[in-house]
Order: sequence, then structure tokens, then C-alpha cells
Amino acid sequence: MEEDISLTAQKLLKSINEFRRISKHGSPIEGLTHSEAMLVFCIKKNISSDEAGIKTSELSRVLKVASPTITQQINNLEARGYVERNADKNDRRAVRIKLTEAGEDVLRKTFKAFNEMIEGLVRYLGNERGNELADLLADAVTYFSEIKMNS
Repeated sequence: MEEDISLTAQKLLKSINEFRRISKHGSPIEGLTHSEAMLVFCIKKNISSDEAGIKTSELSRVLKVASPTITQQINNLEARGYVERNADKNDRRAVRIKLTEAGEDVLRKTFKAFNEMIEGLVRYLGNERGNELADLLADAVTYFSEIKMNS
């Protein structure tokens, strides 16, 4: 019994490592590093359309990355036309970051492509196995969330 669990754990670990390997070789947004893509998603997720933007320090806190690293990524995104900097109306020392129309457009295209890829996976697996995978992944998230809360 314990040997079966160990073999299954090894098989699962191998699959997880393969996912990691595949994801390291590219970003969901063409032409951006994985870190820059995550930053674009974070900007979109953490500001509403009527806001002036998000501060670099807030992005740093959310992503748990040093501010100089965020600043360099913002510089790269700004050079590509995906983000813009605006002065904070309440604090002249602060700068707010938001997506440009080009940034919003590339994000829409990325979401569409990602959705098509997941739908392709469901077609490949079949609806029943796709639902089973979704349920198993939800259970895994619950398990790891409980471990994190208890540690």
C-alpha cells in the first residue's frame, strides 16, 4: 500500500515537473518574459478601469518581488508600449502604472488563446475526463491551501 502511494507520488511529481519545464520556455504573451507577463496580469487584476493605476510598491508587495526588479520590468513594458506611467494626483513623488490600449489588447488576445488551449485540452481528453481533471485539480488546490493554513 505504502509502495503504491510512493509510486503514484513519483508519477505525479514527474508530471508536475514536465508542466514546469514546458511553462519555463515561453510566456503567455508573445515577446514578453514570463515575469513581465505575470506583471501585466497583476496590473490588470489589481486596478479597476477608472483608477489612475497602481504604484510600483503595491506591485512589488503583491508579487513579492523587490521594487527595483519591478521598476526594470515596468521600463521594459513601457518601451514596448504595454504600460504607461502617470503622476499620482495625491502624492507627487509617487507614480501610477496602468495598461495602455496595446497592453489591454495583448491581454485580450492572450486570454482568448489560453481559453482556446484549455478548450482544446477538454476536446482532447473528452468532456468526462476533462471534468474529472478539473475536479482533481480543485481538490489539489484545497489540499495545498489547507497545508499552507496549518503551517
